[in-house]
Amino acid sequence: MSGNTQKHIGRLSQVGIYLGKMFRMFIYQNDWKVLPMSAVIAGLVAFVVGSNLFVTQEGTLLGTFALSCICIWNGFFNSIQNVCRERAIIKREHRSGLHISAYVAAHMIYQAFLCLCQTVITIGVCMYSKVNFPSVSYITPIALVDMGITIFLTTYSADMMSLMISSWVRTTTAAMTVMPFLLIFQLVFSGGFFALSGFAEKITNVTIAKWGLTALCAQGDYNSLPMVSLWNAILKMRNVEYDGIKPIQEIMAYIENNNYREELLLKCAEYNQNAQYASTSSNILGCWGILILFIILYSAIAVVGLEFIDKDKR
Repeated sequence: MSGNTQKHIGRLSQVGIYLGKMFRMFIYQNDWKVLPMSAVIAGLVAFVVGSNLFVTQEGTLLGTFALSCICIWNGFFNSIQNVCRERAIIKREHRSGLHISAYVAAHMIYQAFLCLCQTVITIGVCMYSKVNFPSVSYITPIALVDMGITIFLTTYSADMMSLMISSWVRTTTAAMTVMPFLLIFQLVFSGGFFALSGFAEKITNVTIAKWGLTALCAQGDYNSLPMVSLWNAILKMRNVEYDGIKPIQEIMAYIENNNYREELLLKCAEYNQNAQYASTSSNILGCWGILILFIILYSAIAVVGLEFIDKDKR
């Protein structure tokens, strides 16, 4: 009798039921621990790369790569075990009338809440660490909101990829085994930190990290920032002496005394500009659109994977 009653519960009601269950787990089963963990990770990254983030080209590329790492790490850990750890329960309830689409939708809403909290925490920690966030907005009236949307979409995309994996694997051990490989794949093929060419460069288009990093660089006005690597390399050689003369030191003194340093740094930056990081609203919106497409695709694959859960012969 209870089984027949369960079958008549609509999808919307089931979403509410499972959403309530997830928030109870958040409070009473310590699922909230992902939030302070994200604060610690953001603090470590801000401490290491925060001083040059959105200040120089090198610092921006390294810093946005690190921010993308934070987003992907947070997203993966949010949901990598959430489905597979209760696979037997889902299988039983699916036979009693559970709509898989309602179950996944509840997860999507809950995970969106977690990702939003992590986004606020990440930005808050970076602001507390005196990270120099951009002041120019391209989509919304507030630049920090633009940045927050990028961080949220990157985190949420990684979260949905993790949810997809959790929906297809059968054990938490398998899920935790797969996750490091996915994380390494995302970071290596981000397209920003490691020099890639040929087919390897094309692979970057299917990674979350590539589009999150690209949007962050565009919002940080990467192509207009100075490049300091060459200057710092020459600086280390300023005491090199030839026939009692230090020519490099004399040249650098001339540049500094005539206030040509900033002009030289910008000139160096011109040769390191990247068209992919163009600071335009269309570029940023394109990155957001691809991340949203990833979210839809991963959640749809998660639904498909769980629809076949009754064929699980364990």
